Amino acid sequence: MARIAVIGAGMGAMAAAARLAVAGHRVTVYERTETYGGAVRRFERDGFRFDTGPGLLTLPAVYRDLFVKTGKEPLEDCVELVQVDPSSRHVFPDGTAVSLPNASRAGVVAALDEALGAGAGERWGDFLVRAREAWDRTRRPLLEEPLWPDWGVLTEKEPYPGVAHRRLLRTRRAVKLHEIGSWELRDRRLASLLEWYALAYGVDPGTAPASAAVLPYMEHAFGTWYVRGGVRELARAVYERCRKRRVEFVFGAEVTRILDEDGRAAGVELADRTVAEADIVVGGGPARLPALTGRRVYGPEAFQPDPEDRRPGRVVVCLALRGAREAGAVHRTVVHAADGEGDLDLFRHGVLPALPTTVVDRPDDPSLRPDGDHESVVLTSTVPSAAEYDWAAAGAADDFADRMVAAAERAVPGLRERVLWREVRTPLDTERETGAAGGAVPPPALAAPEGVLHPANSTAVPGLYAVGGWSHPGGGLAHAGMSGALVAGLIVEGPDFRGSR
Repeated sequence: MARIAVIGAGMGAMAAAARLAVAGHRVTVYERTETYGGAVRRFERDGFRFDTGPGLLTLPAVYRDLFVKTGKEPLEDCVELVQVDPSSRHVFPDGTAVSLPNASRAGVVAALDEALGAGAGERWGDFLVRAREAWDRTRRPLLEEPLWPDWGVLTEKEPYPGVAHRRLLRTRRAVKLHEIGSWELRDRRLASLLEWYALAYGVDPGTAPASAAVLPYMEHAFGTWYVRGGVRELARAVYERCRKRRVEFVFGAEVTRILDEDGRAAGVELADRTVAEADIVVGGGPARLPALTGRRVYGPEAFQPDPEDRRPGRVVVCLALRGAREAGAVHRTVVHAADGEGDLDLFRHGVLPALPTTVVDRPDDPSLRPDGDHESVVLTSTVPSAAEYDWAAAGAADDFADRMVAAAERAVPGLRERVLWREVRTPLDTERETGAAGGAVPPPALAAPEGVLHPANSTAVPGLYAVGGWSHPGGGLAHAGMSGALVAGLIVEGPDFRGSR
C-alpha cells in the first residue's frame, strides 16, 4: 500500500483518487479552496442555483465506468441523468433557427433540411460520417491510452478524411475546420454551427485542425445529458464516492512545494509549512509542476507544457428571472454572433467580441429556482483570459454581460425585463477557484499537424504524475475523468500500462 498525495480536488484528481483508493492505496487530497470540483461549481442566492462550470455532460460512459470500477452503486443510483432533447437550438444571424434532436442522425438531417433548405441536412449528415472516421482513428491514442513516448506521430497526419476539393488547378482536402465549412458544408450557417463546437471548447475556429470534427461527433454519437440538480451534483457524487473509499480530503491546504528525496517525489509541503510525506504525488497542471519541484519535470523529448494563460476563458452570467419558464422552452440555445470575425479576434488579438456567440442554458429543473414563478438561466461566452484582457477594470465585466444579455434576448424575448438580479463571473473568478493562470480553460486533445496536445500524465520525476485538464487528454468534463483513469492505471499497473480496454 502506497501513500499517495493528490494536489487539488478537481474532477480528474478525484477520479484518480477514487480508483487508487480502491486499488488499496492510502490517498489524501490537498485542496487549496474550501470545496471540491475544480471548475464544476455552483452559485446560490435567494433560492436560485446556477451551474457556473459545465452545464451539460457528453460521454457519460466515462463516469459510469468510474462508478462501476469503484463501488457497487452505479452512477444512476447516485445522480439522475436526463437526456436533453433537443440537444441544442441554434439561432443564426439571419434569424434562422433550428433545433437539433439528441443523438439522431436522421432527425438532425430532417431538421436542418427543413430550417436551412434541402440538401443542408444531407451535407451535415455526410460530414458526421467522415467525423466518425476521425474519431475512430484518434479515440484510443487521444483518450484511452497514455500519451505515446513518440507523440510526434500524432501530429504527422490529419486524421479527418476530407472530400477532394478542386481549387484553381489543384485538388485539395480540408485540413482546417473552416475549410470543412467552406468546401464541404457550403452554407455559412452550417459552417457557423461547426465552428461553434470549437469555440465552446476554447479552440480557435480560424486555426482549428479538421480533426476538431470529433467535437460535434461526440455530441451526436453519445448524446447530451443533464444532471438533475445541476452538473455540480456529479461533482458531489464523485466526492462522496471518494469518501466512501476512504479518501481523505484536506481543504484550505495550498501545496507550495513537492518534496524530493534522492530525485524522487516524496510528499508535499503546505503554505502553513506542514509537511506530508508520500510515496507518490499526483499533481495538477503540468505548467505549475516545475515551480513546485524546483526542477524540469518533462524530458527534452517529451511534449512540453504551454503557458496556461495563452488559452481563452469564459464569462458566465447567472440570471435570476421573474416569471415562469414557458412550456416548450429549450434547455440549451446557442445564439451565433452576427459577426463571426468578432469571435476570432479574441484569439488573434485578445480583444472582446462586440457581438459574442452566447450559450443560453434554461434547465427545466425545479430545484434550481425558488418556486414556479421564477426561472434560473445561465449565459456563457468564450472570452480572452485575464492575462489577455483586464477583467478587473471598472465596468469591464458588466459591459460585456450587457452584450451577452442582448444576444440572449434573441432567444428569449423580453429577457431584460424579467431580470431580478444577475451575477457576473469572469476568468478572474475561474483563476481564483481553480488556480488556472488567467482563468484560462484547457481545450481537449486533437491529433493533427497543428492539433492540440497536452503533456503526459507520467513525468520524468519518479513518483510524480500529472492529472486534470491541462495534462493528457486535455480539457472537458469527460476528458478530466479519462485523465484520472489514465493516472490510476499508470500507478497501479506501472509504466507498461497501455490504457483502458
